[in-house]
Amino acid sequence: MNKGGRAAVVVALLSVPVLPLGWFIGLRAQGAWIPAAYLAYLLIVIAVPGTLLWRRLTGGSGWFAADAVLGTTFGLACEALVYPLGRWLDIPMLALVLPALALGMVLALPRREETDRPTPWWAITGVMVSVGVVSAWFIRVGSRLIALDGPAALKPNSDSPFQLSLAAELTHHFPPQVPYVAGEPLAYHWMVYNHLASAHWITGIELDVLTQRVVPFAFMLLTAMAAAAVGMVLTGRAVAAPIAAALTVMAGDLSPWPWTTTNTLYNDGPLSLGQMISPTQAFSTVLMLPLIAVTALILHRKPRQSWGRLAGLFLVAAVLIAVLSISKATALPVYAAGLPAAWIYLSVRARRLNLRALVLAVLVVVGYGFNFLVILSADSQGMVIKPAGTFRSMLQGMYTGIAPDVRPGPSVLVIVSAAVIIGWLMPVVGALLIRPRVPRDPMAVLLVFGFVLAIVAASILYHFSQSQVFFARSAFIYGVLIATWGLSSLDRRVYFAVAPALALGVAAIYYGRSRSHGLIRDCRDTSCLDRIFAEPLVVALIVVAVGIVVLGLIFRGSRRRWAAIAVAALLGLTVSPTIVSLQKFATPGGSTYESIAPGGIEAARFIRRQSGPDDLIATNIHCHRPPATAETGGLSVKDAERCHSASFWIPGYAERRVLVEGWAYTAKANNHAYNSNDALYSPFWDQEKLRANDAVFTAPTRENVETLRTKYGVRWLFADERINPIPAELSLLAQLRFQSGTVRVYQLYPLPPASTPSPSGTPSTTPG
Repeated sequence: MNKGGRAAVVVALLSVPVLPLGWFIGLRAQGAWIPAAYLAYLLIVIAVPGTLLWRRLTGGSGWFAADAVLGTTFGLACEALVYPLGRWLDIPMLALVLPALALGMVLALPRREETDRPTPWWAITGVMVSVGVVSAWFIRVGSRLIALDGPAALKPNSDSPFQLSLAAELTHHFPPQVPYVAGEPLAYHWMVYNHLASAHWITGIELDVLTQRVVPFAFMLLTAMAAAAVGMVLTGRAVAAPIAAALTVMAGDLSPWPWTTTNTLYNDGPLSLGQMISPTQAFSTVLMLPLIAVTALILHRKPRQSWGRLAGLFLVAAVLIAVLSISKATALPVYAAGLPAAWIYLSVRARRLNLRALVLAVLVVVGYGFNFLVILSADSQGMVIKPAGTFRSMLQGMYTGIAPDVRPGPSVLVIVSAAVIIGWLMPVVGALLIRPRVPRDPMAVLLVFGFVLAIVAASILYHFSQSQVFFARSAFIYGVLIATWGLSSLDRRVYFAVAPALALGVAAIYYGRSRSHGLIRDCRDTSCLDRIFAEPLVVALIVVAVGIVVLGLIFRGSRRRWAAIAVAALLGLTVSPTIVSLQKFATPGGSTYESIAPGGIEAARFIRRQSGPDDLIATNIHCHRPPATAETGGLSVKDAERCHSASFWIPGYAERRVLVEGWAYTAKANNHAYNSNDALYSPFWDQEKLRANDAVFTAPTRENVETLRTKYGVRWLFADERINPIPAELSLLAQLRFQSGTVRVYQLYPLPPASTPSPSGTPSTTPG
């Protein structure tokens, strides 16, 4: 707010409250104390300590506003490292020491010598506009995708309960195990659950509210603001802030067909269902941004930079790399792919080995090596090399409902592959406009190579659950930064031509998509499929090509102005999916049946209140779809007998481990699977344990109940009447403690001698 007169001051003052207002309005359904408690926790425990540490260790970026955002993200990384130690020492609120730690380091280290440049009012205002869009999207769409209560809460997809169960596991245990198959090590990236667990302990907010509302919203806001901050660091220009925030929020994929605009498989931006139900992906994006920023500060060699300052920079990078390596398996490889290219570029230009990039590479190798060998146990978890497998799976999903006698030709696969790859690679055209601020600047090389190689990985690798697509999603923010850097390198006068060019791209893809006449399932031959898939894409590209020529003739100028118009128009083609999602993507993505038993959430929380964190539950629930729903779901007898083993919700709500609930999404299930059916429908690997578990619920005896209690350590039984009728004998061998809906909860005690009858007790009940 250094220039602009009274109007500029007024605009700036009006824009600043957008962030807190958007935060509270976006979470208005949760009660005012919840957003207030998390915001206070974020400021006191994360943002203030993180900003102090960031500025003192790195020397700062030159803008306080950028440092405040990047410091907040760095604070999240510090918390993720501190919490496991506290959980292991049984001090789960150990993150509360971060403010004191930051204060001590600030007092101990020399003060910063650099002075901050003021951030222009229009840059702050532009970022706040994007913050407002995120808030509007969350109110309209994000807060409706996953139900927290009511009948819809009983019909989630499998991902949301899975995330909740892992958050509950890290809340009470470290090292973590698979909470729904007790005793199995958790070979999964679990760093984000440290934040969820720490926030749960300190604020008292329920885990499901944190996991499915508060934290996803916070991460979306942080992603937009951190992208703005990194854009300023890379370019040295304040204009990069609103451009980066806008592209982060509004850009997406090419999505030339109507059915792809609201499908999670084709939407890779922060405003998508993938970001809502995958906290690991959202967290890794938030952490990748400060890593890119500190990498730029390290590789941009400054005169008179002390060894102490350089050590501080590498310490920050080491913390971020360590946390990021166990945050998402597809995130750090994208960074690692670009780092060697930057090292080669620097070494060739300077004619000597660049030690800074080499040290960063060593940190990456150590961090990811630890993750792969220790956390993931060196398992591939089903990831294989299968070129074009990604696009074949996408195409197969689009073919749903097509007549079996229609044989799609190879041309359709080529069209779909080209459209998806072009959409993924579109942001890289921004590199054509980049004018480096620093001589021999390697960051553009790092971003471009990391981005392109991530797209290559998503195209040639394959996982039956489409996990390889997360390489492209991890690279999304690289594309945003590349496009931001290019657009930020333009002269001010060129923006008068860029604005209509962006609008041209948006209009072109909208018009092209409207040309998709007919439905795929109505096609009766290959030519029909070719037309439906090719026409929208071709029309959009023709419209944008003609529009570029027209705008180029109107805004006559140099070749650079022509390039700016072309780049802006192509980037505009990717904006549409986010806008469409505001209109159409507002229905929950759950199942059509009650995968959570009626009364099950209340029963699980009863166990949480009445038990210790190490108590173990046994259940007769193993399948995502209960057999009782087969008839209403229109299933055949064969399909009804198959067990979709992705049931995870009991440990999520009970916050207690289960002996065997489901067993999908585990390393053992994934390593022996060739496709999604193998991973989801394969039998449990320990049949003896499963038989001992199920016998108690079908034919309980003193012997099998005692075996479950003494051999396996079970203390609670969680029985769903939809799975099988609960034998009356069970009440004589275990104490019925709670009953709600179709669920009964029993507690196991040492059984008295056989001649003495066992008391059954009086259960608590709730209306079913």
